Amino acid sequence: MMVSFFDQFASPSYLGIPLIAVAIALPWVLYPTPSSRWINNRLITAQEWFINRSTNQLMLPLSVEGHKWALLLTSLMIFLITINMLGLLPYTFTPTTQLSLNMGFAVPLWLATVIIGMRNQPTVALGHLLPEGTPIPLIPVLIIIETISLFIRPLALGVRLTANLTAGHLLIQLIATAVFVLLPMMPTVAILTAAVLFLLTLLEVAVAMIQAYVFVLLLSLYLQENT
Repeated sequence: MMVSFFDQFASPSYLGIPLIAVAIALPWVLYPTPSSRWINNRLITAQEWFINRSTNQLMLPLSVEGHKWALLLTSLMIFLITINMLGLLPYTFTPTTQLSLNMGFAVPLWLATVIIGMRNQPTVALGHLLPEGTPIPLIPVLIIIETISLFIRPLALGVRLTANLTAGHLLIQLIATAVFVLLPMMPTVAILTAAVLFLLTLLEVAVAMIQAYVFVLLLSLYLQENT
C-alpha cells in the first residue's frame, strides 16, 4: 500500500518516451500572447500586472548590474508556479517533485552567480568566506565552514522545492484515501475529513506559488552578493 503512494512521483513514459518533457513544455502553451493594443482583455491585463509586481519585488535588492537577470528570473518563477499548480490537478505529474530537475535549475544558476562574482569582484566574493574581525585561530575553521555552506546552497534550493511539494502531495493522497475508507463506515467523520482535505488543498495551492517565489528570491539574493 505504501508503495502506491509514491507511484505518483515516478516519471511516466509512453512507448518508451519520457512524458516529463511534455509536462515541462506544456506550460508555455497556456500563457496568453501579449498584444500591441493599449487596451487588453482582463486576462492579459492581470498577467502583465502580476509580472510587473513580481519583477519589481525580485529586482528590489539588486543593483543595476543585476537587473540584466530580470527576464530570466521572472520567466523561471512563472514557469515553476505553472508547473506546481498543474501538478495539483488529478491524474497529472509534477516534474518539480523530481530532485534531478530541481538541481538542474539550481546548480547552473547558482554557479553563474558565483562565476559573475569571481569575475567582476573577486576580492569581495572571496571576502564572504571570512567575516570581518575573526580571531586568527578561527580563520581556517571559518573558511572551511563558509566554503561548505557556499556549496550547499544549490542543494538546499533543490531539496527545499522537492521536499515541500512531495510532502504536500503525499499528505493530500493520504487524507483522500482516509476519506474513501471512512465514508461507508463513519460518514460524519468522512465529511469532516473531506473538509480538512479541501483546506489542505487550498494550502497546497499557496505552497506551490510560495515555493516557486522563494526559489527565485534566493537566487536573486545570491546574485546580490556577487554584483
